[in-house]
Amino acid sequence: MSQAQQLRAESDFEQLPDDVPISANIADIEEKRGFTSHFVFVIEVKTKGGSKYLIYRRYRQFYALQTKLEERFGPENKTNSFSCTLPVLPAKVYVGVKQEIAEMRVPALNAYMKSLLSLPVWVLMDEEVRIFFYQSPYDSEQIPQALRRLRPRTRKIKSISPQSPGMDRLEAPRAEALFDFTGNSKLELNFKAGDVIFLLSRINKDWLEGSVRGTTGIFPRSFVKVLKDFPEEDDPTNWLRCYYYEDTISTIKDIAVEEDLSSTPRFKDLLELMRREFQKEDIALNFRDAEGDLVRLLSNEDVGLMVRQARGLPSQKRLFPWKLHITQKDDYKVYHTVP
Repeated sequence: MSQAQQLRAESDFEQLPDDVPISANIADIEEKRGFTSHFVFVIEVKTKGGSKYLIYRRYRQFYALQTKLEERFGPENKTNSFSCTLPVLPAKVYVGVKQEIAEMRVPALNAYMKSLLSLPVWVLMDEEVRIFFYQSPYDSEQIPQALRRLRPRTRKIKSISPQSPGMDRLEAPRAEALFDFTGNSKLELNFKAGDVIFLLSRINKDWLEGSVRGTTGIFPRSFVKVLKDFPEEDDPTNWLRCYYYEDTISTIKDIAVEEDLSSTPRFKDLLELMRREFQKEDIALNFRDAEGDLVRLLSNEDVGLMVRQARGLPSQKRLFPWKLHITQKDDYKVYHTVP
């Protein structure tokens, strides 16, 4: 019997749906770039049904999860009868080499996840816990940088029926088959048009994993109509729109930045990011003021002014409300007055 089952009533554990995570371990750390570089933990998650997949999480996502759990289940919440002793999360570190800090946190975060997934079933079924360990489309489309071998999924999925304890058919992610599908390998799921397929995971943007009539496998997304999708998770990628001017040529480029839309970068980091993206050292950063004139950025205070000015403007989903205009450093013709 696993430790997760030892620490809770076996009858309660058996009623959990098969996609509930029961173990998670950090397999690797990877460097990602936002306005500055940061490291994410590559976590291999195993579910009650035996499936395995990778998720990518920053320390701040662990911290946000712990904060929400303390609000719901901690001793300070006097209105919730389902309180419990939560595991201790390693503290924030403000000084040091980022990679060394990430590597140092691995044992403590593994212990944290082990303790978290051994808590009572009401914690495992909590929405925040489910979303944290859920493999989002962003996770599924990542290509591990350093992992040499990805272990295949173990397929031990029980049949899901209206009588299955703890599983409400109306709550489970599911899809209806639009066409017959016959797989080309044992990994692929066979089904007929009209079959209801219970969804287990998103393999990538084109393939899903599901179960029908006690059989589990993967199948093309285009063959089904999703009736109830997986829970949403915030994709850490947002987009910064840049306008680049050189001589008589102007181009527009959206740059992927793994930072919150509310983030205010430092001038130095923003300049380095633009130099790297446009492969130019001799450039200047600018923004448009309320009158439509370009204003050159020279300091952190200028960046703060740009961000504050953009807060009241209409914005699109996943697109920073402020925009950057990149000009050549010695080109002062773009300004009404020389800066």
